[in-house]
Amino acid sequence: MATVIESLSERPQPTTWLKDFLREELAPYPGRATLVARMVIASTFVMILSMTFQLPFGAYGAIYALTISRESTHATIEEVKIIIIAYILSGSYVLLGAILFAGEPLPRFVWVVATFFLLFLALRTWTNYTAAARFGYLVVITVPLWDRHVRAGVQVEDTLWAVGTISLASIITVVLEIIFAQLKPSDDLVQSIAERLACVEQVLDGYTAEYPVSQKTRKGITRMSILGTSRLRRILQRSSYLPQYAEQMGAVVALTGRLVDLAANLPHLEIHLPADDDRKQIRSLVETIETVRADLLNDRTPRPVGLDSETETAPGIPLLREMKRTVSLIPEVFTGSHPLSAYGPSPSPGDRSWRPFVPDALSNPEHIKFALRGCFAASLCYMIYNGLDWAGISTAVTTCFLTALSTIGSSRQKQVLRFAGAIAGGVVMGFGAQIFILPSLDSIWEFTLLYAVVITVSAWFATSGPRLSYFGVQIAVAFCLINLQEFKFQTSLSVARDRVVGIFLGLIVMWAVFDQMWGTPAAAEMKKTFISALRLLADFAREPLSKDLKAAIERSFALRESINKAFNTVRASADSVLFEFGSSRQQDLALRSQIVQWQPQLRSIFVTRIVLFKYRLNLPGFELPETVRAAQQEFDEWLAQMLDSMADRIEGKTPRTTASHESPIGLLGKTIQTVSSEDAGEALAGQLHTFLSLSRNMEALTISLDKAI
Repeated sequence: MATVIESLSERPQPTTWLKDFLREELAPYPGRATLVARMVIASTFVMILSMTFQLPFGAYGAIYALTISRESTHATIEEVKIIIIAYILSGSYVLLGAILFAGEPLPRFVWVVATFFLLFLALRTWTNYTAAARFGYLVVITVPLWDRHVRAGVQVEDTLWAVGTISLASIITVVLEIIFAQLKPSDDLVQSIAERLACVEQVLDGYTAEYPVSQKTRKGITRMSILGTSRLRRILQRSSYLPQYAEQMGAVVALTGRLVDLAANLPHLEIHLPADDDRKQIRSLVETIETVRADLLNDRTPRPVGLDSETETAPGIPLLREMKRTVSLIPEVFTGSHPLSAYGPSPSPGDRSWRPFVPDALSNPEHIKFALRGCFAASLCYMIYNGLDWAGISTAVTTCFLTALSTIGSSRQKQVLRFAGAIAGGVVMGFGAQIFILPSLDSIWEFTLLYAVVITVSAWFATSGPRLSYFGVQIAVAFCLINLQEFKFQTSLSVARDRVVGIFLGLIVMWAVFDQMWGTPAAAEMKKTFISALRLLADFAREPLSKDLKAAIERSFALRESINKAFNTVRASADSVLFEFGSSRQQDLALRSQIVQWQPQLRSIFVTRIVLFKYRLNLPGFELPETVRAAQQEFDEWLAQMLDSMADRIEGKTPRTTASHESPIGLLGKTIQTVSSEDAGEALAGQLHTFLSLSRNMEALTISLDKAI
């Protein structure tokens, strides 16, 4: 433990960490500027419409136009359908509660508290988180409307306006997305395939020049390999392609994913920069990939390529033969020369039957605990602002709903981002505009220019990673609530003050409640998820357990997605640990430091295993003699036992399996040497050499991680 604590002192200074963090999160990436432009145009259009026709709740409409998903046109349409249904049901629920309990203080209070409980429970138990979040959000922003001392007709009218305006903003966003898609027709699936092929080209380009592959390129190809092709397969499943073309593109997706997996392993292997003749081979492969990518982007059938994977390849670049073979298979997909299943079937994600609730909705007590904590926090804020007769701070209830996450640290992280966004968008930009800019503006078009600038800044932050995107959304929320609530320039700063005070109150209550009531530390969640990643990877090392190729690939896709999700959760939990305080903080930070160091090694093992798994499946271009495959299976079992043993030790348990530190790599090497000496042919000998290099790299990574743990 002393060594662990000493390592904490070697971490970067906070200012250095923050600078690197912002540089990484705010750096442009392909498509970011276009995405930001679409978000700004949609939000600005809704703002102009609401200000021109004086639509109530126009601020919320402009906010929602900014935050609706734009993963693809189809995905946006589907999400808006869900949102509108959720809004209608939410508005109906609020009106029903008003009909039954308006004018009766005690029954209404009980109804509000019960509603808060149901909303927080829905966040945890509904399978569609978007529907639960949208339904709940409309409830928490309309409940305060019925606490005002005004005519019932006004309250009903305002509730209906809330549903109508936000629904209208959602529809406008979809229409604009459809228009953008028509102005620049593109196939989301083909674009995603092309992006992956371009990343492979960048990796190979590093071996044709005198400079090594950049760290940015390494991170990019590794991220794509770990991410896999699940999103591409979802796009394919939702598409309206003809069955034959859909099957062909499924094979292209599988081959592209295979090519990415191979390229992702190159930075982890010992690479000797080849001679000029060998560089020409790599350059030829890069040009071929460029040709295939151009054909796909231009809606042309990829032309047959002249790569010969059976000829001698650059000995200093492992996996080059396999990459050439994979690229040459892509045009063959469209020729019908082989059954498409030979390229690696692209299975559906599994059972697509719809379930309204998660499987353990009624059996898991954590869901009830979460709902009780959220209900208590929101109810406390509700009583405070009503007791003070200060309706302006009702944002406290909204803060409770929006920042309720499973662990203490993750909730605090989101709360800090919400408060920081409220300060930036409300105090800095909102107050600043009210004092210095708005008094000199006298037309809607001048205000539109100011609004577009602020929303552009907000959208750029909102398109960052999950660690910072919420900050950008909150900038827009604070600015819109100050400047779009009324159809005139605010002459009082009390509106901005009340919003910030309400958010601050919500944060205080959430911190107190979620710390004291069944709080789950982020450090515990981080440790638990990291152990889960080790065990999932051990299961992946034992695959395939089924002799059915399709079933084996389906299982591998499911495991890859689960492992990738575990990695992302560990990273998010590690960030959240920084926001936790208490007597165990130093130990938690020490554990965080170790896991942050271990995770890249585990990722490298995962990336290498992805390629070795293709040899276990005996896919085209990865065929091995039966004796070598038997030795590989023994090696994989050793790997699985090592990973399970690491997980047991982190849990503080006695390892269930006694994995020997002496791996069977020697037996594997002897088997390959025997096969190679039997005049196996130059092509097979080269493939066996690459396979052995990958296996030795896997052994070194595993033993290194085991010693570190």
